[in-house]
Amino acid sequence: MLKNNKNKIGISNYLNHYKFGIFLYIAVYVLAAVMSIFITLLFARAIELVTLAEYVSAVTTFLVLLGCSVVRRICWYTSGIIYQKYATSIMAELNLDLAKQAFKLNSQTYSNHETGTFVQRIVSDPERLVNNMADIVDMITEILSSLVIIVYISTLNIYIGLVIFALLATCMILEMNRVKVFRKNRRKTRKASDKINSLTTEIVRSEKDIKAIGLEDKLSEVSKKYYDDYKRVNYKTDMTDMTFWSSRNFIIETVSILMLVLGVVLVDKALLTFASFMIIYSNNGDLYGLIWQLGNISNKFSEIKICSDRMFALFNDPEFVCERFGGIELENVKGEIEFENVCYSYNDYEKQDDEEEDSKPKKHKVKKQRKIVATNKIFEDLNFKIKPNTTVAFVGKSGSGKSTILNLMSKMYEVDGGQVLIDGVNINDLSKNCLRNSISLVNQFPYIFDMTIKENLLLAKKDATDEEINKAIKDASFDDFIATLPKGINTKVGESGVKLSGGQKQRLAIARALLRNSSIIIFDESTSSLDNFAQENIKRSIDNLKGKSTIVIVAHRLSTIKNVDKIFFLDEGKIIDNGTFEQLFETNEKFKNMFLAENI
Repeated sequence: MLKNNKNKIGISNYLNHYKFGIFLYIAVYVLAAVMSIFITLLFARAIELVTLAEYVSAVTTFLVLLGCSVVRRICWYTSGIIYQKYATSIMAELNLDLAKQAFKLNSQTYSNHETGTFVQRIVSDPERLVNNMADIVDMITEILSSLVIIVYISTLNIYIGLVIFALLATCMILEMNRVKVFRKNRRKTRKASDKINSLTTEIVRSEKDIKAIGLEDKLSEVSKKYYDDYKRVNYKTDMTDMTFWSSRNFIIETVSILMLVLGVVLVDKALLTFASFMIIYSNNGDLYGLIWQLGNISNKFSEIKICSDRMFALFNDPEFVCERFGGIELENVKGEIEFENVCYSYNDYEKQDDEEEDSKPKKHKVKKQRKIVATNKIFEDLNFKIKPNTTVAFVGKSGSGKSTILNLMSKMYEVDGGQVLIDGVNINDLSKNCLRNSISLVNQFPYIFDMTIKENLLLAKKDATDEEINKAIKDASFDDFIATLPKGINTKVGESGVKLSGGQKQRLAIARALLRNSSIIIFDESTSSLDNFAQENIKRSIDNLKGKSTIVIVAHRLSTIKNVDKIFFLDEGKIIDNGTFEQLFETNEKFKNMFLAENI
């Protein structure tokens, strides 16, 4: 289960890094298990010696037993230390690599999945996987210990041995069926848990909006539905599992009592000594423990399989598409942008059904490609060209494809056909560093980190000088606000920039973009949610950049783009006109009506 298919990443890649520590942990734990076996056998021997009135030998045996107990306790403590050292290292490495892999996924992948899908896989699943693997080591040693004891008990009398092995066979058949059902139900539980995590994240992030427009009751209903769904699938999983466990335990308890009855009969017929009967009686719990551990270890393997599949799907599953880059490095990016016969569509995929997949025999399981159930064509043969160091804007009704152009331009999305060119080079052929360093994107709702203003800026350029930082702040028209703060640039802004207004967040994001000194700066509806004063500040910030970089703007408010060099007017995925603001206002009735409607 832990082996990887060729060219695929799996848990064994990580375990190989810590071979010595894992071997040491297992060796110490096995030694503890060996001590447990000796303790049980010595205890059995001590009972025999007591019944034979050999008291001195019995006392000696008990003292040896005490020594074994001390060694076992030391082994358990040592294994705990080893586990803490290496388990935390493996979990940290998994968390970090999964987080890094999440950065490699393209934006469409994030759009097609819920937030909880990634949070659970990156944060929770590594811990579950490592803890379950440690539990398995514990259980295997317990199983081996119990097996030795049961084999020993079985040798005391052939009839007792036959009963034990018949019981084990019956319980194992029952257990195989339980594991199959458990694994299927557990996957459903995880999916329901992902939905709850996604909704909770959204509620925390949008707390103000929820209160402002009175969505508490509505979201409470949605939350209740999600929790009810989770409760339903979790209840079904637990109840089904409990039914299997109870049935199996009832069989074990019944047979265990009947075995003691058989033991009494055998003692009565002189086919079993009283000492042997006492050994069977005192170790009767090992039979229950063995079957319980065998069942529990199946759960753990199922959990490991589920966690491993979920985590490494981020690396191996075609459903999670990574960004792809070329190797071309442009020394001096001028900032010319061209769309050449670009085609692009949004696809809706059918919901994946794990139940159908789980029902297939293992050898017939093949990862199904998700079927496209609906396609929304946005562009077909879209063509335009933007000259270097010019300021252009894309305008049009909602749904006309404005933001999609920016996502294709910055390679957040990949074209279905045609090509996007920067300085005459297909962006798919550019290296990641070249492309990302050439483009800065300021979103409508930029993410501001829970740091100081200066630390947020240094994220864009870690070696920026104070002079460069001050210039970026001034060009972003952010200096007046910072001057009013007691701690100035060292003021903490809170999670998501909660201590800043919308306009202040925008200006901080613009300063961050300017600090990168990119050849192309993209503004995606950066003023649509701002008041007139904040809007004027952002306009002034953008005006400060004119002629220094290629500036591309998407704006709902046409008044914010009066001074751009060219406007591309979009309608239903097509550029129906282009020109300066004055030219379009004079010659294009649709554009004129949009502007007039905005200013009524």
